[in-house]
Amino acid sequence: MDFLNAIVALSNFVIIPAVAYGSQLALGALGVTLIYGILRFSNFAHGDTMAFGAMIAVLVTWWFQSMGVSFGPLPTALLALPIAILGTMALVLFTDRVVYRFYREQKAKPVILVIVSMGVMFIMNGLVRFIIGPNDQKFADGERFIISVREFKAMTGLREGLAIKTTQGITVVVAVICVALLFWFLNRTRTGKSMRAYSDNEDLALLSGINPERVVMYTWLIVAALATTAGVLYGLDKTFKPFVYFQLLLPIFASAIVGGLGSPLGAIAGGFVIAFSEVTITYAWKKVLVYLMPESLEPSGLVQLLSTDYKFAVSFVILIVVLLFKPTGLFKGKSV
Repeated sequence: MDFLNAIVALSNFVIIPAVAYGSQLALGALGVTLIYGILRFSNFAHGDTMAFGAMIAVLVTWWFQSMGVSFGPLPTALLALPIAILGTMALVLFTDRVVYRFYREQKAKPVILVIVSMGVMFIMNGLVRFIIGPNDQKFADGERFIISVREFKAMTGLREGLAIKTTQGITVVVAVICVALLFWFLNRTRTGKSMRAYSDNEDLALLSGINPERVVMYTWLIVAALATTAGVLYGLDKTFKPFVYFQLLLPIFASAIVGGLGSPLGAIAGGFVIAFSEVTITYAWKKVLVYLMPESLEPSGLVQLLSTDYKFAVSFVILIVVLLFKPTGLFKGKSV
């Protein structure tokens, strides 16, 4: 019985939150990886692109709620998501046309584009905070839990309860759908194949008659959809605060680099590696160990390796280790 309680506690506080967080990081890292693989630079504005998409979703959700529109037990934000994706697509295409295209035509070095993307990042960050304000914004509605602690305890008779939030369930389902659609698009459609060809060998792709501007446009459209979806899912699961997305940039880049920059499969694997590392290292293990150890050996402290304040430091350390020992990442992306 104690073993079952330990498993439930572990699932409740480590496995389920890490799977949901890993799905959000994986979607974010996929966007970073696509831009690195196809446009050849690291886009530092990605976190604030997520914030912009999530902001539109929040505003549209509030508008729907004011009109009495809802999605039943599911969050209304899911209805707002397509509108938010279109808004973000318009923003990234405008940014590409006004900013990045000039540097592409100049054949600027990747480091120049990185610096330019940092400028775009600060502008986007300021824009989001100007429109919606710098504070936490709540926009989640619908049923809060798929299964609550009380229901679980009543069903199983265990001392430890399990709670699965609706937002966690939605995050995993939506992430699976997005990843399946992306891989289908890249492997099965003509445009997807031309994007992969352009990524593998730009000169050969151009000789084959592939239109580079079309490839660039489709890349930005896909990245906008992924960034908005990741931003909205993160906002629903945790909270929407513009500055948090700026901080998320580190674990997202860590996920992309750990998996192998330029490798979509690597981005997904990296997202889960970073999420599980962050959650397990900052979790207070006392609750689980109390069930597994005899009373005489029960820990008196929290048995927490690091405080949750150092959550982002975990992804930074993993990033440094990977760059030192395996710069191509787990799935042999392009060397950083």
